[in-house]
Order: sequence, then structure tokens, then C-alpha cells
Amino acid sequence: MKWMFNPAVMRHLLNFWPPFLFPGIKVEELRDDYRYCKVILKGRPWTRNINNSQFGGSMFSMTDPIYPLMLMGALGKEYIVWDKQADINFITPGKGKLVAEFWLADHEIDAIKRATESGEKHFPQFIVHIKDSNNQIVAEVNRTVYIRKKAQYRP
Repeated sequence: MKWMFNPAVMRHLLNFWPPFLFPGIKVEELRDDYRYCKVILKGRPWTRNINNSQFGGSMFSMTDPIYPLMLMGALGKEYIVWDKQADINFITPGKGKLVAEFWLADHEIDAIKRATESGEKHFPQFIVHIKDSNNQIVAEVNRTVYIRKKAQYRP
């Protein structure tokens, strides 16, 4: 199901979006079906904190628009999708290049469609792990997304 932008175009637009461009956040991959995305945060001197590890705000930002974007692409134009809430648990200092991978499974899409088919709001949660170059989890982000069918598509 196609959304308003093809995934390759959306990936390039995100990579030039100032909140991603300046801190060194890059969408490395966004699959054509919007079911997988890989985002990296480069290790740049201006994104380090006083302890010489990655600034927590940059780590949080690398997860910000991704699940809503993926859900818009996977669900299509019939749905309103917004970020609703998020929290982050910093597990260990993130040093160097960091990676976050985002997945949408068929059963998650099916559950969202079932939960919203009568026009109800739905608030699924997604856990994202930010990992370092040794594949160690440095932070865990819990994102809650608001999803509802647009008024013209409700029963």
C-alpha cells in the first residue's frame, strides 16, 4: 500500500531534514513496504555530551518520527497517525556510531486495523533498542503512537 511518498524519496527527504542532518542522524534503509527502517547516529564532536558520549537528545531524536512514518506508509491514506508519547531508558553511555532498527510485523498491522475498524482511537506501543558498534544496547525507547481512521473512512 503506497502512501504519499515512495520510501526512497522519503528516506532522502529525512536525511536532509535539519533535525536529522545537523546532529548526524541518517536513515540508512527504509524498505518499500515500510515494514523495516534502519537509522544511524554518527559520532560527531558536536553531538557529544560532557562525558564524551552521545548526547541523549540526539539518541532520542533518531527514533522520533520513524514509527509514525512507517505506519503511515503501511496503513495508507485512510489513517491519522501521530506520535503520542515516548520515554527513554539510558542503559549505558553510547559512544561512536549508534544504530536503531524499527520493525512492523504483519500481526501488528492486522491488530491496528482490527482495533480501529469501527473508528476508535488506538495507541500501540513500540520498543526501539539503540545499539553501539558492538551490538550492545545503550538505550531503550518506548514510543506510543496515536492511530485512528480519518473521519471520511469511519463507519
